[in-house]
Amino acid sequence: MYWLIYAFSGPVLWALSTHIDKYLVERYFKQGSVAVLMVFTAIIGALALPFVWLFHPGVVALDPESMVIIAASGILYMSAIYFYLQALQTEEASTIAPFFQAAGVFGLILGYFILGEQISYSQIIGVLLIIAGSIVLSLRFGQGTSRVKKQLVVLMLLCALAISLGSLIFKFYAVRDEFWTTTFWNFFGQALFGVILMLAAENRKQFSEMIHANAGALLSVNMANELINLGGNLGVRYTLLLAPLGVVQAISSTTSFFVLFFGVILSLFFPNLAREEISIGSLMQKIIATTLVIAGVLLISMQ
Repeated sequence: MYWLIYAFSGPVLWALSTHIDKYLVERYFKQGSVAVLMVFTAIIGALALPFVWLFHPGVVALDPESMVIIAASGILYMSAIYFYLQALQTEEASTIAPFFQAAGVFGLILGYFILGEQISYSQIIGVLLIIAGSIVLSLRFGQGTSRVKKQLVVLMLLCALAISLGSLIFKFYAVRDEFWTTTFWNFFGQALFGVILMLAAENRKQFSEMIHANAGALLSVNMANELINLGGNLGVRYTLLLAPLGVVQAISSTTSFFVLFFGVILSLFFPNLAREEISIGSLMQKIIATTLVIAGVLLISMQ
């Protein structure tokens, strides 16, 4: 059961990162390109490379084909971030978070058909309960009906698919080869994506302007955010070695639960940063959803 700690480190830290992302997008990138914000993620990946190499020098002994494929998983991860940040420019964090549930569905299908992973009936029920709890938590009652925006759905489904494909590649090579070797080349792919972004003159110009205008605040907040996000990623990637892909990504789908939870905390104590509905009906909705998630986790942990 200890792997659940690593598994849940992802959604908890990602939820924190989501609110920080929303703050950064609203404050600095509302009208500009979100690609510039991703450069910071690429920088974190690049800075991590020498440390991983020193810790495990054998990372460079991998065959070239594997290096390229694992690096592609890093590029897929960065692509997922790009789709997510684009959606975040026009939607609230609590609106976007529920769409991450699709990653669990994609992961379950990919893990079963490509990796040949075996999942018990109790784990399938657990996965469904976690997804159901996350969906219940994201519903909005008493506000009338509204049409789902096609652009939002497309962006977040592409995000979820990219996350699932990247996780599939990472798990295959981390199990076949070694965790830190796979992590090294995944970071390399992220750094390469950042280099490609900076080849565009417009991105270089916006990045330079942002640094000169808001160097202290932007760098400190964004770097802290990247470290939080990195911690979540490493926790979940390590869990991929210990549990089926679909199960890990179903647990990751509880990000929406934590996004709303932190949103309530921010609404109570820092209303200028975020607002969530905290009426009696809304709290009952959260209790029901939490019960479903806890039941799902208990079923998943039964081997």
